Order: sequence, then C-alpha cells, then structure tokens
Amino acid sequence: MVAVDPRLLIREQGLAGYVTEFKRRLHSGDLGSMPVIVALILIWGVFQGMNSTFLSANNLSTIAFNVVGTGMIAVGIVFVLLLGEIDLSVSYVSGLAGAVFAVLSVYHGFPEPLALVLGILTGTAIGALQGFFFAKVGVPAFVVTLAGFLAWNGAMLWVLGKNGTINLKANGLLYNLYNYTFTDVAYAYGLALIGVLLYLGSSLWQANRRRQAGVPFRPLTDIIVKTVLLAIVSFAAAVVLNQADGLPLCLLLFLAVVIGLDLVLRRTTYGRQIFAVGGGIEAARRAGINVAWIRISVFMLAGTMAAVGGMFLAGQVNSAQSTQGGGNTLMNAIAAAVIGGTSLFGGRGKTWSALLGALVIVSIQQGMYILNLNTAIQYMITGAVLLAAVVVDSVSRRTQKASGRA
Repeated sequence: MVAVDPRLLIREQGLAGYVTEFKRRLHSGDLGSMPVIVALILIWGVFQGMNSTFLSANNLSTIAFNVVGTGMIAVGIVFVLLLGEIDLSVSYVSGLAGAVFAVLSVYHGFPEPLALVLGILTGTAIGALQGFFFAKVGVPAFVVTLAGFLAWNGAMLWVLGKNGTINLKANGLLYNLYNYTFTDVAYAYGLALIGVLLYLGSSLWQANRRRQAGVPFRPLTDIIVKTVLLAIVSFAAAVVLNQADGLPLCLLLFLAVVIGLDLVLRRTTYGRQIFAVGGGIEAARRAGINVAWIRISVFMLAGTMAAVGGMFLAGQVNSAQSTQGGGNTLMNAIAAAVIGGTSLFGGRGKTWSALLGALVIVSIQQGMYILNLNTAIQYMITGAVLLAAVVVDSVSRRTQKASGRA
C-alpha cells in the first residue's frame, strides 16, 4: 500500500479541505507562520489607527531598510536555535566585524571589497572558535557565547581605539550597500514577477515529480491559489517601494540570503542533518551524522551572518562605532527569530522566521518613533510580544506531544 500524506489528500477537497486541514493543524499545534502574520497585521492596524502616516509608502520603505541589519543577524540565530542552542555573542561579533572593516579600509588603505571579505571572515572565525569549545570541549553554548559577548565587545573597543568611532568613506561600499536604491519602477515589478514565476514553476515541477512517482501531489487549484496570494503580496510591496525611493539593494540582498539559506535547510542533506541534530542528538549520532561538525558549522554560519548584519548596520550610519552591537541589538536579533516562529526547543523553524520576526520588531520600533513614545514603552511592548511568541511555541510543542507529533 502506498503511504498517503493526509495533508495532500485534504487539499483535493477544495475549500472544505482547507478548513479541515486548518482544524487538524490547530489541534496538532502546527500553525506555522500564521500567528506572526496575524500579529503583524494587528500591529500595522493599531499603529495606522493611531497615526495615519504609518502605512504610508515612505514609512513602509523605511521599515524595509531597517529590517535588513537585524534580519541578517537573526538568520544566523535561526540556525543556532534549530539545534536547540543559543548564541549570545552575535551582537558584538557584528560590531567587531564592522570595526575590522573600518580599520582596514580607512586606516590601512585596504580596498573596500577586500576589507569587507576580511570583516565577514572575522565573524566566521569567531563562530568556528566558539563552535569548537562547544562541540569538542563540551562547554555549554550559553557559557561560551556569553564569554564571547564580553570578549568581542572588548576586542571591538580595542580595534576602534581611543576615539571609539571611525567614519567610513563618503559614498563608500557599505554606504551604497545599505542606501542604494533601484529607482526605475521596472526593477521592483520585475523582481515581483520573477519571484512569482519561480514559485509557480517550482511548485508545478514538484507536483509533476510526485505525480510521476505515484505519490500524492499538490492539486493545481492549490498551486494557483498560493501563487495568486504571493503575487498580490509581491506586487503590493513593489507598488509601495516604487511610490517611495524604489527597490533597496540591501532588501534585495536580504531576500537572496533568506531564500538561499531556506533552500539549504529544506533541499540539502546538510539542512536535514541540522534538523535531525536539533530533534535528537543521540538519534542523529546513531544515524551516522557528524554531530560535532554540524554544531561547529552552524556556529560558523551564525558568526558569518552576524558579521554580514554588522556591515549593514555600519552602512546605516556610515561609521563603525563603539555602541554598535550594544543596546537592544542582541535582544532584537533573538526576538526576531523566535517571534518569527523558530522554536526555542530546537528542530523547528525556517529562515523566513527571521524576515517575519524582524518585520514585527522594526514595525513596533517605527510605530513608537512616529508616535513619539518613550523608549521604555518600546522595550516593554517588544518584551511582551517576545513572551507571547514563546508562550505560543511552548503551547504548540505541548500540543504536538499530546498528538504524538513532537
């Protein structure tokens, strides 16, 4: 008898099938990204009700810019959380990477592309070092990265020197990476069209492969409905961006990273091994997975993404500062990953969580800024949203255990 995926069979029932599937997912605690999407809509609705400029093209474009730095760091955090671990050092790793770039390019005359690569490799090396102590020596990740939080902060201050700030070249590489926009409307609309066509093509290709293999496949109506929804969101975003300054290069690069690493997680052996290690270390080891290497490589990836995020944060202010990586940088990165739907308990999450969670965090910050509210209130609201996300995660996990799906 051929194994049947009930989710695919339900979709063949049309609208009633979707209702049935939603009930099944609700009872099994598998709601995916739905809670954060609902939360984002509510947040936008509340702020729009309090200030009619919140959903203006210029403000939404500002949110798109501000998402990138935090989002890049959060992508690396997603991978660490998939292992059921945490990395507390990413904020100051981002600051140190920006400081390395500034010193090499401004003080030592390195070409900016070379300084950029060396700055990012600084994050990779730090991740490898911390991963070694965690995976090989056996020091808990919390302790290793907490030590890194302190050590890399000191290293950043030492690299920056007594002044504590290094101004980058006017209209330099990092400035353009963050601030450059494609003002021609064809770029935003073209990107939306390419994204929709790629999704449609890949969905049809996968359905055809499953059909030829004789296993249940997604019906055409399902593919069309999701493609139409994606088209509405994509072209709406393109319209908004074109009404403002155009398509930001930094947002385009962020989307490329999210999509690329999503494919790594879902379509490669390495990605499946990460989920396996996060789901159960001993079971993964008995399955022949090199657990130590997976752990070290994930921390290397987290360090790399922290450095990449640090470059965009430095480009945002066009300088490397002693305050970079401080404040709420770490909180925002971790909160973005968790709020976006990545489980703190490991084994469940995706790179899109970083994008969705960063949208929630930055939307709250931007809404507070427009309303001219105290920063303390912003922290309290962000903390409440983070707690709500963790509660949803905990309840979902408990429900999955009760239904035998954890």
